[in-house]
Amino acid sequence: MHDEPSSAWPALPYADWADTCHTLHLWTQVVGKVRLARTPWLNHSWQTPLYVTARGLGTGLIPYGGAALDLEFDFVDQTLRIRTDRGETRVALRPMSVAEFYANVMAALGALGTPVAIYPAPNELPEATPFANDVAPRAYDGDAAERFWRTLLQANRVLADFRTGFLGKASPVHFFWGSFDLAVTRFSGRRAPLHPGGIPNLPDSVTRDAYSHEVSSAGFWPGGPGMEEAVFYSYAYPEPPGFRGAAVTPAGARFDAGFGEFVLPYEAVRTSADPDAALMGFLASTYAAAADAGGWDRAALECSIGMPGRPRRVVA
Repeated sequence: MHDEPSSAWPALPYADWADTCHTLHLWTQVVGKVRLARTPWLNHSWQTPLYVTARGLGTGLIPYGGAALDLEFDFVDQTLRIRTDRGETRVALRPMSVAEFYANVMAALGALGTPVAIYPAPNELPEATPFANDVAPRAYDGDAAERFWRTLLQANRVLADFRTGFLGKASPVHFFWGSFDLAVTRFSGRRAPLHPGGIPNLPDSVTRDAYSHEVSSAGFWPGGPGMEEAVFYSYAYPEPPGFRGAAVTPAGARFDAGFGEFVLPYEAVRTSADPDAALMGFLASTYAAAADAGGWDRAALECSIGMPGRPRRVVA
């Protein structure tokens, strides 16, 4: 584990930036759909998330014929950088409608010689106003957006450490713009029952691909309707008998029946004496609850947490 002072974890009360959070949710969908439109499908939609970067959230490299393309929200300079191997342009991050942001991104891509046609409406939201029609003024507080990114930096770091303790199939640590959360997922290796689907404005085929196999998934969500505070979460699909009654750590972690997952308030982590240890305890104990209740072969799937420069020891 890394030693980080509590001050590295910024305050992020949802009520203080809810409007900006919703704006960013919609803007990240525009950018994420650019990657989605150009990248071959990978199981569990792993071809489409964003990644935490040293400046914000980025797409990584997007295929575009013989050209190179990427997009990155820079929350330090408050700009969306759109880059190719032939040049770069920027879209300023400021209060504006979704329609204006969408038009600016599409125009910038065209000016760079990399036009991209995307599915022009949000996913995973109850209301899916097409981007071009969403002309209502939108709030954007750059300071709040930067605090959000700095929170993601810390969460990403601990989630990445947690990921190293698993030998089985595990996802990257990545940011899903549909659900607006940072996530890492472990797999038992066994098939799961067909997911019933029903997520608003998301094709059931996408959901069923995402949950084709048994998972224990954890991550960070900044809050939203029904959970108006930032939380770390952990769930299992399918949920095994006894999972929700398991004892987990640290104090303050609870099972939320409405969401069907364990949650731990971000504020409890941020203000703890050792935020890294508090979060790692939550990740480890909720995964153990899922794996034990689900009968996973833990001895075959797990290993010690990785250390920089130290290969995993393998014995005959």
